[in-house]
Amino acid sequence: MKEDVFNAYVDKVLALFKITREEFFAKDKRRDLVDARQLLYFLCSNRPMRIRYIQEYMKTNGYEISHSSIIHGIDQIRNRIEEDKDYVHIIKDIERCIIL
Repeated sequence: MKEDVFNAYVDKVLALFKITREEFFAKDKRRDLVDARQLLYFLCSNRPMRIRYIQEYMKTNGYEISHSSIIHGIDQIRNRIEEDKDYVHIIKDIERCIIL
């Protein structure tokens, strides 16, 4: 069930950032891709989804990431929320769309 939530969040984040699934799961550190991944980690952690599951689902899609990198991404979004209130609206819009 959590994998369905993960995939639904991936689809919403991809649409928001206007990137492809292949770009998202490629080992690329482009700023837009990093921001998109960090937003995904944050959304999943708020669900709540264990970091281990996020790691597993990312790996299933070809992207290996460490536990600490996911936590760092979540923290980055928390900081961004404090600085930019638009993130709050974006997150709420995405969360409202995902009902599984």
